Amino acid sequence: MKILYAVQKTGNGHLARAQELIPILEQYGEVDILASGTQSQLKINKPIKYSFTGISLYYNKKGAISILNTILHLNIFRIIKEIRSVPLRDYDLVINDFEPISAWKSIFCKSNIVSVSHQSALLHKEVPKPKVYNWLGELILHYYAPISRKYGFHFQNYADNIFTPIIRQEVRNLKIENRDQYLVYLPSYSNKILYMILQNLDSKWIVFSKQSVMKEKIGNCTFYPIQQDLFLKTLAKSKGVLCSAGFELPAETIYLNKKLMVVPIKNQYEQYYNAAALEQMGVCVNHSISSEKVEQWMQSETEVYRQYTNNAAFVIQKIIQETTAETNQQLVLGESN
Repeated sequence: MKILYAVQKTGNGHLARAQELIPILEQYGEVDILASGTQSQLKINKPIKYSFTGISLYYNKKGAISILNTILHLNIFRIIKEIRSVPLRDYDLVINDFEPISAWKSIFCKSNIVSVSHQSALLHKEVPKPKVYNWLGELILHYYAPISRKYGFHFQNYADNIFTPIIRQEVRNLKIENRDQYLVYLPSYSNKILYMILQNLDSKWIVFSKQSVMKEKIGNCTFYPIQQDLFLKTLAKSKGVLCSAGFELPAETIYLNKKLMVVPIKNQYEQYYNAAALEQMGVCVNHSISSEKVEQWMQSETEVYRQYTNNAAFVIQKIIQETTAETNQQLVLGESN
């Protein structure tokens, strides 16, 4: 079986999931990788056969998506060229993790393509919804990477084909401590703003930042560039995590039974969905950040824990079986006609 794994690099969560799923897929056949996007610090550690600029989101220094900057970076002619160049017909199965180039190509080219992503779960009626409806956000979730067959991941399995998070083996193997320190990962905030908020709080703050190129210690804050090994070691040793309302890092924090506070990125509708689900579970959610709010969270006793099982192999097996069954059914129908 020839398999194409299509993943976007806008955010680290997609690549973290790819690190776990691709080795399992390789047990079923030959796997090629397609990647698009430009804003991730993680690496797949496998050769990428097709690499595209794709469609990336851009942020301002106050933690909000910059609509203007995102639009200015779009190049419709380049995107169309990239879509046309993807050879989907060469593959028996295409696994798509919210990757727009291969998803749009599938509209014009018949293929066995399935969506395997967190975003696939969000549109289900049983999933907690944001308090405020955003038509543009809903539009992006529906049409950024439009695929009809969906397998989703969420903090809880709200329905069939919605699975609990895939926790990386590296995280499962961590030696856990609870030192008097907190990990901070708020990539859409500037180092200056974060320091102003954290400088008077009674603890150590280990901040991982896209703006940092080397270690820099200022008062009770230490700023690091994104380094995967150091990030995981810090996660293991920290008492809690202050981060945006993404999916993978909050899920890993919950799995490790550490304190968690999330701050959804403004204008990023997917994070509003995540915040709604996390708040329902009892996680501390704040839509803005201040010293007072962080200190209140530090003093709280609220912790949320879920013993997420290792379900990666089960999910892939289910996809392979259902795809094979569907293909066989199509062949039978074709012969009967």
